Amino acid sequence: MSTTPTIVLVHGAFGDSGMWKGVIARLQAQGYSTLAVPNPLRGLESDAQYAATVTRAVDGPVVLVGHSYAGAIITRAARDASNVEALVYVAAFQPDEGESCLENASRFPGAKMGPDTTVATEYEGEPELRILPAHYRDVIAGDLPAEVTDVLAVTQRSVRVQALTAELSGTPAWRTLPSWAAVATQDNAIPARAQEFMAERAGSHVVRMEASHAVAVSQPDAVADLIIEAAKTTG
Repeated sequence: MSTTPTIVLVHGAFGDSGMWKGVIARLQAQGYSTLAVPNPLRGLESDAQYAATVTRAVDGPVVLVGHSYAGAIITRAARDASNVEALVYVAAFQPDEGESCLENASRFPGAKMGPDTTVATEYEGEPELRILPAHYRDVIAGDLPAEVTDVLAVTQRSVRVQALTAELSGTPAWRTLPSWAAVATQDNAIPARAQEFMAERAGSHVVRMEASHAVAVSQPDAVADLIIEAAKTTG
C-alpha cells in the first residue's frame, strides 16, 4: 500500500470533472495519483455515498477535495471512507450539522445566483437548476475569457434543487480531520465572507485567492499548491 496519498477530486454544481483539468496536470507532474469523481448532482446524501464508495476503493490514503457544492459532499462522504486523511475545500461549502448549501450561500450578501440568473427544469418530478448562459460568466467565472466561459456555460451540468437545500446529517468530517480552504475573494456564487466564516469555524488552513468561483480553472497552480500542502501532512 502506497503511503503517498491519492488526490480524489469532486466537482460541484454547474460544471463537471473537466474543471479540474489544469489542477490534475500539475498534481500528476508532482507525482501524485489523481482521481476525479463524476458527481451525480442528484442529492446530498446519495452523492456523498457515491463519492465515499469511489474513495474507499482507493488503495491507500486519500486527500479528498471538493469544489462548491462538493464541499458538502466531502464533509459527509469522509465519515464513510476511513482512508481519507485530509480535506481540501475549493471555493466550497463547509456545512455544519443541520445546514444546507443554500442556507450558507445566503448567510452573507453578495451571491448572484438566484431566480434572475438561473433556470429551473423538471425531471422525474424533481426541479433542477442551471445557470442561464448569459449570466454564467458573471456568476461563476468572471476571471476567465469569454471564449472559455461560453463553452462552460453550455456544457454545465444541472443540479437537483434538493441537493442544495438538503441539510447535512451527522457530525461534519472537518471536526475530526485536518482541512484546508481556498477562499475565492471575487466569488459571486458563494460570497467570500461566507467561505471565510465556514473555514474559520472549521479551523481550516485558509489561503485567499483573488479569483472567481471557477478558481480551479483560473488559478490551477495555486489550487494544486494548496492540495499538495495538505497532502504533505498525511501519512
